[in-house]
Amino acid sequence: MAKVRRLAENWVHLGLGATAVPQPPFDGMEWYEAYGNRHAADGREGRLVSQHTFTESWSTWEMHPLGDEMVICVSGEMVLRQEFPDGRQEEMTLRAGEYAINPPGVWHIADIETEATTVFITAGEGTQHRPR
Repeated sequence: MAKVRRLAENWVHLGLGATAVPQPPFDGMEWYEAYGNRHAADGREGRLVSQHTFTESWSTWEMHPLGDEMVICVSGEMVLRQEFPDGRQEEMTLRAGEYAINPPGVWHIADIETEATTVFITAGEGTQHRPR
């Protein structure tokens, strides 16, 4: 029998061969390195599905160089800001049921006025961060 899990607590790795592998609970930034080690064989085709609830704007920009990231707002509202390699900037407001795509190489950050819960499907290999 399948086990019921909460996405907010146990993220999922989507891997080669159409696999879906529940992950141990997030316990700090070193979790990402361990995740990368667990699923290194999937390379850039692996995807992390995670859910986060935000009550504050992000403190850092993020960029995924090797693949798209799908950002799905499931409750609340967030303003997603994107900075493209050519310097162009765009922003969009996501509300429950809406999504956006962060293309490879596009820096992105989110502003939260009250609260937003978001599901991410991320090609995370090579992810980079920079201060706001």
